[in-house]
Amino acid sequence: MLKKVWTYLVIAALAVVCALNYELFVFPNRFAPAGLNGICTMIQYISGISVGYLSLIINIPLAVWVYFRVNRPLALRSMVYVVVNSLALVLLDNWDISQFAYYTESGTSTILGPLVAGIIFGGCYSLLVQCRANSGGTDFIAAIIHKARPEKNIFWMIFALNVVVAFISYFVYDYQIEPVILCILYCFMSSTVTDKMAKSIRSAVRFEIITENPQQISDAIIRRLHHSATLIPGTGMYLGKEVSVLICVVNRTQAAALSSIIRDCPHTFAVMSQVNEVMGNFKKIDNKGHLEKQLLDQG
Repeated sequence: MLKKVWTYLVIAALAVVCALNYELFVFPNRFAPAGLNGICTMIQYISGISVGYLSLIINIPLAVWVYFRVNRPLALRSMVYVVVNSLALVLLDNWDISQFAYYTESGTSTILGPLVAGIIFGGCYSLLVQCRANSGGTDFIAAIIHKARPEKNIFWMIFALNVVVAFISYFVYDYQIEPVILCILYCFMSSTVTDKMAKSIRSAVRFEIITENPQQISDAIIRRLHHSATLIPGTGMYLGKEVSVLICVVNRTQAAALSSIIRDCPHTFAVMSQVNEVMGNFKKIDNKGHLEKQLLDQG
């Protein structure tokens, strides 16, 4: 129960950070971010209606659809993000935080606004995915389409929507090409950071160890790293000599320790490769040999 409460608190905190991100780096620099929020941002620019209200109007029916037709926990967690984010945006509209906002009228680099905004949103979105939630809008639409047509490539739909947002922004922001470029830059940075963080969280390191002392190395791996290895008999083709191949997957933080074990063992060398994701019975262990605690609820 405590883990679930903590997960919802993390989602709410991410929603507030994203609202501040919009107020400090997106709105002052007059460009539309990705997805449906980009459309809401342009409507706010034209009409003055807060993105907070527009986001709720769009996301509530989508969330209800996802709740009944796709995944109830996903809909509930995502709506916590949407509601808190919308409320934060509405409240921030009534507070003067312009002294902290980044403006470009001073002649400084225009691209810094969308760069920072993309980095912040990408980081928040990656953590949001770890909470088994999303930011609503396009994500809700993607979940609905994937449920009905799992064979469809959702990437191209999201890409097309972002292209439309970038195209429309040319006409909304006084027929200037700069907002289009800033929108593209924001999309690139947010997706890059999200992808990098997601891979970093899921990744591991795979060692293929060729040795004449498999027992010594496997004992050290078990004792020092609290992992194990798989032994495969092999033959060295140069001398025709029998050797052993140990395959071991460890956390990235343990790669240096395993390299040290290999260096201390004679007649041994290894090939190391990056693993994007490990599934099944693989324990996340820190560099002190303790099992990493799962802080967020995965339900």
